Amino acid sequence: MSATTIGTAAIRTPFGEFWRRFRTKRMALFSLGLIVVLVLAAALAPWIAPYDQATPDYDALLEGPTWAHLAGTDTYGRDIFSRMIWGGQVSLTVGFLSVVLGCVVGVSLGIISGFFGGWLDGLMMRIMDVMLAFPGILPAIAVVAILGPGIVNVIYAIALSAVPVFARLVRGTTLALKQTLYVQASRSIGVSRTKLMFVHILPGTMPAVIVYASLRMGTSILTAAALSFIGLGAQPPSPEWGAMLSDGRSYLGVADHVTIFPGMAILITVLAFNLLGDGLRDALDQKLRT
Repeated sequence: MSATTIGTAAIRTPFGEFWRRFRTKRMALFSLGLIVVLVLAAALAPWIAPYDQATPDYDALLEGPTWAHLAGTDTYGRDIFSRMIWGGQVSLTVGFLSVVLGCVVGVSLGIISGFFGGWLDGLMMRIMDVMLAFPGILPAIAVVAILGPGIVNVIYAIALSAVPVFARLVRGTTLALKQTLYVQASRSIGVSRTKLMFVHILPGTMPAVIVYASLRMGTSILTAAALSFIGLGAQPPSPEWGAMLSDGRSYLGVADHVTIFPGMAILITVLAFNLLGDGLRDALDQKLRT
């Protein structure tokens, strides 16, 4: 083998290294493909949904699954399969926007807290501890109860509950990275604090942030569905999956398909994001690699 070939083989980009490890995770790859299909289905809902999601058919009330209605119809005769496709737009949008908003705020607070330390670090982390002390969905319920029901308020509520976890995650990574040799060398030659934080330290926190964000997507979708189920999220006639579950709970034992299919959509989507997060963690976590 020539020296040129050896040199070329030895050069690997960070993305190439990540993909080489990630593609060995079959469940994660399958989950990624499933998520892509769900996103495309939601984006193309106006063209691929067989029926209009809001048009009732009073001649087909609570019909079970048939070739005409693959997932049956609801109490107003609306096609459940079409409503599930349209509902993907709502659920995926809420999950994505809430994670992005919580990530931006949490990462910013975490890197500032970890970099400056001292009383600022102590104050910010005590606030994060107080927010983490409330279990699960409770802060989201409180925020939506104050602001009122609706999709926009649900996004704010779920984002707020994600902020402390992102902040503590990035703060811990920042404490370790600011002691590294390349950061100390950059500081010694007069690199500004802003550049140190967002150019030298922030990229090193991204693997952990990406993994948690993918896992958080599933949690956010599940929380949004739970809020809609209890009447604090999407309001009728929105085809959000949690709202569809709430509409069908009165017909359990009579028309189980009204709740089974939206419940399966939530289960499959959340499971796909969790499996993708596990695969990303295995591919990005250096401790697991060693």
